[in-house]
Amino acid sequence: MPTMEIQIPNTPRAEEIKVLANDAFKAHKYSQAIDLYTQAIELNRENAVYWANRAFAHTKLEEYGSAIQDAATAIEIDPNYSKACLAGYYRRGAAYLAMGKFRDALKDFQMVKKICPNDPDAAKKLKECEKAVMKLKFEEAIAVPHSQRRSVADSIDFHSIGNQRSWELIIAQTFNNSMLKLNEWKNSMDMEGLLVMDLVVGAGPSSSYVPLQVAAVAVAVVLVATLMVVGTKAATLVAVAAVTVVLMAERTCWWSGFSGIFTKSRTLNLDVEPQYTGARIEGDVVTLDFVKKMMDDFKNQKFLHRRYAFQIVLQTRDMLRALPSLVDVAIQDGKHFTVCGDVHGQFYDLLNIFDLNGFPSEDNPYLFNGDFVDRGSFSVEVILTLFAFKCISPSAIHLSRGNHESKSMNKIYGFEGEVRSKLSETFVELFAEVFCCLPLAHVLNEKIFVVHGGLFSVDGVKLSDIKAIDRFCEPPEEGLMCELLWSDPQPNLGRGPSKRGVGLSFGGDVTKRFLQENNLDLVVRSHEVKDEGYEIEHDGKLITVFSAPNYCDQMGNKGAFIRFEAPDMKPRIVTFSTVPHPDVKPMAYANNFLRMFS
Repeated sequence: MPTMEIQIPNTPRAEEIKVLANDAFKAHKYSQAIDLYTQAIELNRENAVYWANRAFAHTKLEEYGSAIQDAATAIEIDPNYSKACLAGYYRRGAAYLAMGKFRDALKDFQMVKKICPNDPDAAKKLKECEKAVMKLKFEEAIAVPHSQRRSVADSIDFHSIGNQRSWELIIAQTFNNSMLKLNEWKNSMDMEGLLVMDLVVGAGPSSSYVPLQVAAVAVAVVLVATLMVVGTKAATLVAVAAVTVVLMAERTCWWSGFSGIFTKSRTLNLDVEPQYTGARIEGDVVTLDFVKKMMDDFKNQKFLHRRYAFQIVLQTRDMLRALPSLVDVAIQDGKHFTVCGDVHGQFYDLLNIFDLNGFPSEDNPYLFNGDFVDRGSFSVEVILTLFAFKCISPSAIHLSRGNHESKSMNKIYGFEGEVRSKLSETFVELFAEVFCCLPLAHVLNEKIFVVHGGLFSVDGVKLSDIKAIDRFCEPPEEGLMCELLWSDPQPNLGRGPSKRGVGLSFGGDVTKRFLQENNLDLVVRSHEVKDEGYEIEHDGKLITVFSAPNYCDQMGNKGAFIRFEAPDMKPRIVTFSTVPHPDVKPMAYANNFLRMFS
């Protein structure tokens, strides 16, 4: 009769390793912490604390899929409302929030509150989660079918200066005054009042692109709810603010629906004030002198006038829309080409890249490989700088879409809030539209495939399949486009589940087959922070490059970029360290609930 080997937990040694893992975590060495927690788990798989701690480390590396799995295991091992079980629900809920899965997160934080009913921190986080879910429901209620959506960019004419209608200004001022007064009374409102107020505030300017009937019905529901749950003064102001939402919706519907009443263009108050001393574009041509002045202003924390920001973004949109989903780039013999990875709103590190490697130009071309924005709190400065160089010379700088060039990520990780703060609500919609125009991948000299994320869940994908993708949309949750933006390499052969919870992990054999089938030599991708700014994997056939040093002011990593020179196109990797920036913390503009868990 065969005997079964019973593994006896080595509890003392596991505890020793857990202490080392905790120390690595405190030193922000999260990959090392994960390896050590894994060793502890292998010695004692029944300790829920190890699983919960590893989930936390995965979260720090944005590996939310792995964090959810580990947190679920911690709950399963110890379901009796212990500290480890509480940590499991908490970690899983935080990971769901980071992925934008608010309803799943709400269930976990309801359990946290049930386990700790008198914990004020648990109550606060549950309240924020409830607000996020309620706001999501409201946004879904007023969402416009894709077939009915109108282009924001097509409705803007930056040449029209100072033509904004006076009654439009009155509506905007009424809304703003109502919001200011509501904020004064916010602390005295109960939970329901706060929720309703946030919904009305969120429905304000952004709802000007929904049909009148939908907006009017949605706002009417909010008004009724407000009058039922909020005090008299607050109800009056919320009602006033909500009515302005209807008026703004009416304005846009009339404007776009009846050409006999209004013109097609959306005129804005874009007067350049006499006291404005910042960078100016003379005519329609963006020049290097303008970009240098703009970057210098940004460096000194001065803003660009919205009139010129509109021009840069709209001109870039026209160029991007004309490109295919996969762009072929030809580099002449003796010429070089630079590929940069994620920048993530770290404007001062972007300036350092230009100091080290020169400005983009016909003789010094760049490809920035996605994730220009979010996390870092100078994302507006980054995106306007990259777009401005694109306006100077389209072939001097190439831009590829990353997973953070999307509404869902921008709403959570700070870009949307930063744009609203530094520019205007209209720019939130405009950037979302322009991001949908970004190409998905590039091929350099028919040899090097450059993509933000990675490869595919099936073999046989050809470059022609990528070129045929209809990219003018928000990224889907599956399929080729999703995998291009989200996938990651793994050390093991074959394919596995994504540690992020989106896309997949792919091995060196997958990389080798893709290159052979498409007659390519190398895959260059970004998407992952690396200690040295880069990592070479899959027998030298895949390089990850990441250009945001000391990511989020805490990872301690270097940044890197890759220079290729034709005709051999061998990669030469340059690494660099972070540079000082003004005392504005990462995620300064992120959603409140995410800052609470950061």
